[in-house]
Amino acid sequence: MQQGTLMRKVKSKSWKKQRYFKLQEDCMTIWYQSKRTGKTESAFSISDVETVREGHQSEVLQSVAEEFPPERCFTIVFYGRRGNLDLVAGSAEEAQCWVQGLRQLIEPRSFPLTFALVSRTWIRDWFQKADKNKDGRMNFKEVQRLLKMMNVDMNEDHALRLFQDADKSESGTLEGEEFVLFYKALTKREEVLSLFQEYSEDGKKLTLLELADFLREEQLEDEGTEELAMELIDKYEPSETARARHVLSADGFLMYLCSLEGSIFNPQHRGLWQDMSQPLCHYFISSSHNTYLIEDQIRGHSSIEGYIRALKRGCRCLEVDCWDGPNGEPMVYHGHTFTSKIPFREVVSTLGKTSWGNSSSPLPSMGMSPPSSHPQRYGQSTAVQGHLLQDPRAQGPWRHWVAQDASLSPTPQELKHKILLKGKKIGRLEDTLDGPGDEAPDVSDDDNGAEAEEERRRAKCWWMVLPSGGTQHGSALQKDKETLAQALSDCVIYCKNVPFRGFQEARSHSRPSEISSLSEAKARKLIRDEGNEFVRHNAWQLTRIYPSGMRTDSSNYSPQEMWNVGCQIVALNFQTAGMEMDLCDGLFSQNGCCGYVLKPPFMRDKETLFNPSDPSSREGPGPITLTIQVISGQQLPKVANSKEGAIIDPLVRVEIYGVPADQAHQETKYIENNGFNPRWDETLQFQLHVPELALIRFVVEDYDKTSRNDFVGQFTLAFANIKPGYRHIHLLSKDGTSIPPSSLFVHIRITE
Repeated sequence: MQQGTLMRKVKSKSWKKQRYFKLQEDCMTIWYQSKRTGKTESAFSISDVETVREGHQSEVLQSVAEEFPPERCFTIVFYGRRGNLDLVAGSAEEAQCWVQGLRQLIEPRSFPLTFALVSRTWIRDWFQKADKNKDGRMNFKEVQRLLKMMNVDMNEDHALRLFQDADKSESGTLEGEEFVLFYKALTKREEVLSLFQEYSEDGKKLTLLELADFLREEQLEDEGTEELAMELIDKYEPSETARARHVLSADGFLMYLCSLEGSIFNPQHRGLWQDMSQPLCHYFISSSHNTYLIEDQIRGHSSIEGYIRALKRGCRCLEVDCWDGPNGEPMVYHGHTFTSKIPFREVVSTLGKTSWGNSSSPLPSMGMSPPSSHPQRYGQSTAVQGHLLQDPRAQGPWRHWVAQDASLSPTPQELKHKILLKGKKIGRLEDTLDGPGDEAPDVSDDDNGAEAEEERRRAKCWWMVLPSGGTQHGSALQKDKETLAQALSDCVIYCKNVPFRGFQEARSHSRPSEISSLSEAKARKLIRDEGNEFVRHNAWQLTRIYPSGMRTDSSNYSPQEMWNVGCQIVALNFQTAGMEMDLCDGLFSQNGCCGYVLKPPFMRDKETLFNPSDPSSREGPGPITLTIQVISGQQLPKVANSKEGAIIDPLVRVEIYGVPADQAHQETKYIENNGFNPRWDETLQFQLHVPELALIRFVVEDYDKTSRNDFVGQFTLAFANIKPGYRHIHLLSKDGTSIPPSSLFVHIRITE
């Protein structure tokens, strides 16, 4: 990588230009230049890279799949809304060199390295931005400009003192290590140092026992505190001498507090920590609506990138709308609108390649709407069975399940690496074993006017439409139609779509293998009128909720009210950032990001008395009190598109989402002109009646007394994942991506 590599930068099937790519000596920057002109086109920082995908895992690279083999292709994905960089190396070896090298830089094996990497990148980036004349030195005027860029409004005399203290060469400029000294003085954390000295007898170090006391008394670590203290010293203490003496310096203490172990998110819950052997209906499942759209619902762009992004984000329920296309090729798009189209086969191929990248958990409900013509449904059936599904009549967990006449659906553990189709089905599940039955296809009972009628029309087309063209007549044509319909029907096993005609009707006639789809409006009415019955229903059968057809801008409804009654498949527009997707990401960031979260016990009982409108109906201990001391913030980002020299006035708002009685929010005062190291020291307190369903959202905003506050950053997590004690909250951007090293420092207490 150090010598520079000639690769093709691909923007489309017709735009493929050769460029030289090189990793700079700082191992933090990659630049690329034109082969023809030798002119540098662009550069980017390693800290801007979110991930690297191998093979044809982008829409652009799939379009050139026949020209370039997957082993030579890779995609660099950036944080935020910056477009992907699609590249084709000269050989598979060169591609692997770049892929593995980049991954080692952006995904280091230990968090301390990440912390150090972020700090080093942050310092270098600011130095380069402030060094106006690019002479590798920084005078005091440039330092003053730097402070404005870094969201700091500092007294000039204090800034000059820091500058002079760092200027060891007395040259009137800062360079190299001098700037690092200046940066360290600027970022000194008095609140952390005070906490450190509270437990340190000499104020210079924490002995093994002193650190164990801190872990036990403040961080509420109740087992093996001395062993944990030793692990933390070995992991975070930068001085070899201190490590040998089993002590932790102030720098090591800060590194621990900024690490995964010092995060508000319980590190034990980041991996797969929940029981995965419960029935599917006992889990909340990360779900998307019209997954192929990456913009609005009327004229938006359809792209396989929508599927890739959703799957990478942990989504396990996707939607595919198939319609007749040119040359007998089914197309995926939002029917009766002006959205662009993508070939169905590309979607299927993409799902086959990317479905198990982040999770082995099943895709429990890939909604498949059919094309209308016979040849194209044949193409759809062939593509689905060839790329995604095992023979539906083959041996599998569902055969045992049917034979036992189980009262609940199979488990995620049993269905690992399986893709399940949600759709209409001919006959009963047993008929897939024994032959077709006489039951007519069911249609989802949607209450959304034209959208409901369209759903009914498409359901009819799926099984009953006559082939377009051909010379078959009479019984031969009918037999061919029935055979094809049965082949598609047989693919639907665990998620047969049925109309919802009330909870009593469902209890009498429905099965756990069936699923009903409800609009958000219909769901809200049921929540309001029959909350407890809704919870009971969702304890044994799947329910899917989808956005109103009026949300043409791809906006979202709040998923929380649907989760409050146990709805498993709450479909959201993943392409639209905002509070709703923050809640979704916050809930599903646990359990290995597998897209499944186990519902609390009182929501898995078919005879439960729980009703979200009456918290006292929940079985278990009484309300708990959540106390949050918001202490400080670090290196908060500037507001997008703000004026040059503008500095934010940050405040922190803590929002609680859960049952109606728990919904609340409180906020701190704003700190004027300091986004670099604001200090609040304010305590907020909340009472939670049903903590098992609560999500906590921390939001930082730039206060504006004349207009709406501007968004700065946020972090959302389930209450169950909170780690009490002194914790850092690493903020995310509006679209859910990391914005290192921006964070909040808080103290958390939970009492009954």
